[in-house]
Amino acid sequence: MAQVSGVRIALLTALAMVAFAANSVLNRLALAAGEADALSYTGIRLASGALILAAILAARGARPRLWRVGGSAAGAGALLIYAVAFSYAYLALDAGTGALLLFAAVQFGILGWAIGQGDRPCRLELAGFGVASLFLVLLLMPGVTAPDRLGATLMILAGFAWAAYSLIGRGSVQPLVDTGGNFLRLLPVALLMILPGLGAQCTTVAGWAYAIASGALASGLGYAIWYSVLPALERSTAAYVQLTVPAIAAAGGVIFIAEPLTWRLILCSAGILGGVGLALWGSEARRRKA
Repeated sequence: MAQVSGVRIALLTALAMVAFAANSVLNRLALAAGEADALSYTGIRLASGALILAAILAARGARPRLWRVGGSAAGAGALLIYAVAFSYAYLALDAGTGALLLFAAVQFGILGWAIGQGDRPCRLELAGFGVASLFLVLLLMPGVTAPDRLGATLMILAGFAWAAYSLIGRGSVQPLVDTGGNFLRLLPVALLMILPGLGAQCTTVAGWAYAIASGALASGLGYAIWYSVLPALERSTAAYVQLTVPAIAAAGGVIFIAEPLTWRLILCSAGILGGVGLALWGSEARRRKA
């Protein structure tokens, strides 16, 4: 029975990582081909995410209402900044590059907050983030295959916003309820985002499908699956498995969008993810010694 449960947890964890990576691929599918404008896409994604999470919460016995939901105004604000910056960044970035920048910015943001709160990283953590920082600089240096500067800046902003969102909700005892609440708080804003695109007919049927899939499936159901398996994972395991998201997103970009996979991206990905992995390893070792 324990073995079956372990296999189930592994499969659900893998499915959650694919869902997270799918957000990058779906965004690029919609925006790169002009199937949707970034504002409408963001609105549809947030609205569909809110509706599916409300349905999940209702099925579990919760009765969320716009005037009485979980989460917080600060959490909803961070989620909004993340979603808008994420969409506009993908007007210029490939799926894999965007996911890599997002993931690195999230980790740097959380580390910066911890240091600001008086946390003192060990040498292994500092070495890991030093390596990751070096390869991030190499990725962003000017060159033929360097990512677009504005797109990279927006994706780093999205990563910092997601780090803030994670830190705001770090003490949550009901993360799915709070996530659903944050999405529901943004539902009126999301509807306002959709309206201009409706008038100008900026979004095609395919664009709607991609945005709904991103919001309802990759975001809503993806978060629900992730939070269902999170209690069964070690803290270090939960951190390490997320290292796979940029690689999955890059593979999806190559397969579904025919995006180029350059040596620069491969080498810098290995350096950034390896450095972050080393830092997470050091963090976990320090935590266990404490």
